[in-house]
Amino acid sequence: MFSCSFNIRVIIKVLLLSATWVLFACLIFKKIFILLPVTIALFGIYQVFSLIHFTQKTNRDLSRFLLSIKYDDTSQAFTSEGLGESFSELKEAFREVMRKLQETRSEREVHARYLNTVIQHVGIGLIVYKSDGTVDLINNAAKKLLRITILKNLNDMKESFPELVKVLLNLKQAEKKLIKLDRDGEIRHLSIFAHTFLMMENECTLVSIQNIQEELEEKEMEAWQNLVRILTHEIMNSITPISSMTATLLDTITENENKTRDSLNPEELEDMADALQTIHRRSEGLVKFVGTYRDMTLIPKPKIRILLIKEFFTRIERLMGHKLSNNNITLDWNVEPESLELTADPDLMEQVMINLILNAIFAVTGRDEPRITLSAYLGSEGKVMITVEDNGVGIVKEALEKIFIPFFTTRKKGSGIGLSLSRQILRLHHATISAESKPDEGAKFTLKFS
Repeated sequence: MFSCSFNIRVIIKVLLLSATWVLFACLIFKKIFILLPVTIALFGIYQVFSLIHFTQKTNRDLSRFLLSIKYDDTSQAFTSEGLGESFSELKEAFREVMRKLQETRSEREVHARYLNTVIQHVGIGLIVYKSDGTVDLINNAAKKLLRITILKNLNDMKESFPELVKVLLNLKQAEKKLIKLDRDGEIRHLSIFAHTFLMMENECTLVSIQNIQEELEEKEMEAWQNLVRILTHEIMNSITPISSMTATLLDTITENENKTRDSLNPEELEDMADALQTIHRRSEGLVKFVGTYRDMTLIPKPKIRILLIKEFFTRIERLMGHKLSNNNITLDWNVEPESLELTADPDLMEQVMINLILNAIFAVTGRDEPRITLSAYLGSEGKVMITVEDNGVGIVKEALEKIFIPFFTTRKKGSGIGLSLSRQILRLHHATISAESKPDEGAKFTLKFS
């Protein structure tokens, strides 16, 4: 083998082609009509096409190079062996451009993976979709929030979240919406913010979705606690001196009974004593009343330890056994699996369960075959779930939305703090409580622990 420049190779090919056709002409001129002239003619034709093919190689490489750029194909290779220095420079330029394209492509893929990793791990739900509802991107936080595994189009959620789909498809630039979702008895308040942009002449919308249910509940409880603190402080400041003064007056009347009789007739004296006793009695009652509500703001910090739920339910059954038997109420409970454990403060959790069972007892009293069922299991997200279910009178929809508000009660002698207190205790355990019920179909309270 040998190497030579492109020009020399072209000259050689032209000379060889010329010699071939000269030889062919000589054979024809001498009238030698045998197989040899035909062979030489065919060889000459081959040389013509070979020369054309050789001289157009650069054009083909250039075309291949441009097509590789067009289709983002960085696998093409270009060689210039035996073509001379000028062609080597051209091929080297091709290879350098291809290397740059490969580096750019690699960097782009790395950045894309990096951004995708960040998006998938961010705690706020993100969805990018086109005007027809086609979803280009949805991160793990949004999937978890909406409890879906895949979403190709927003319209796929119409059956589960019709109101949410309607809001998303009608959001405008920089518009913010608050929406309430109710699924499986669990209410979630979502804050949705939209940003529209153009991508390859297609209008896209990026929305962020945040579950602000916990923040709302926390602010609500904080507001109620502040209100209770103020009210109890002011009421106690007013009642305490009244109670003290009436007690002093009663003692004074008793000690100076003879003197008082001389200045007042017996009926006036008796009326005064009755009035003071009434004031004193009501003052003491108000003091106890205020003290009860003050307990709402004085929940101790949980002393967390591992709690075997089976033993916990057994203890609850023992605590409430007397009251349940007096009302002929059946208490059933089951734990799946039996070794299921919970990390919580046993005393505070007992208080929560007692509150829920007392409410259930009130709801089932007077019903046929009254029954309360406690259940503990692992939810779909691997979280511990505890439910308290009864076959009582149920709760109307209007009341169901208010039962966790302090002082709200549907019982004539209820205080309205049991469920509110229970929710505060659960919040200290980073847990939630929800209720679902229909009138005359019983009620079900679900405790979900993180």
